[in-house]
Amino acid sequence: MKRQPTGFYNDVKEELKRHLNTKLERLWKEGIGGADFFIAAIGSAIEVFGKYEKVMDYEGTIVRADRMLEDVRLIATDYAVRQILHNGFSEDISDLTRFYVLYRWNYGGAKVKFDDAHRLALSCSIDLANEWNRAGFIKKEKEFIRVLGPQERNFSRQRKSMELVDVLHRILLLWEKGKRNEIIRLLQESGFGDSEAFYRVAQAVSETLSIDDKEKKLLDGFLLGRERIAFEVRESQTEYLTRNDQEDIFK
Repeated sequence: MKRQPTGFYNDVKEELKRHLNTKLERLWKEGIGGADFFIAAIGSAIEVFGKYEKVMDYEGTIVRADRMLEDVRLIATDYAVRQILHNGFSEDISDLTRFYVLYRWNYGGAKVKFDDAHRLALSCSIDLANEWNRAGFIKKEKEFIRVLGPQERNFSRQRKSMELVDVLHRILLLWEKGKRNEIIRLLQESGFGDSEAFYRVAQAVSETLSIDDKEKKLLDGFLLGRERIAFEVRESQTEYLTRNDQEDIFK
């Protein structure tokens, strides 16, 4: 097929979205996941922008292939997260949480080469170099990156963090120690007590891990009592509001 001389970036990007959504749906149904999913997405995208000798924006600037590949990664990342979370809540979670979910889906508990983790992080709008020194869940080990589970973390510097993954990890450690009241308090303080996205992330991560994984066991145990915990959070919140109303009356 003869290549077209010029494609305008906005038009090509829309064409890319339509083409990729169809292709990604087929890949997902075929059970293709992890790195193979993203490689296949890039291969499919070449079919679109390979039709043009050059792609430019409306100001006449040539759009390079690396910018188009970044668009591909963003589209594929968004699709994968929505599917992992069972078609919902992708917009309700932070970039860090998206990265955590995708990393677990791609690599489980394994450490990976920096370049591979870096590409995945960029698709979630994250610069790894800004994250691994923050005592979070991202750790650099020489040329490798590893994402830590709750049992591997030291929360002495992260105790006040209300990032979803940090809260989830702290709750799993509290659940392991049977500290139910502290779980209820943390879910209230973080606002995740009645957040469906929070529980959907927990379920999705559990589904990506092997059956003998420590984090999976903690997640499954916590999720088993999800309904009861959510009820206790609501009850505790109601009691708190009622007590405050009564105090206001007698002021």
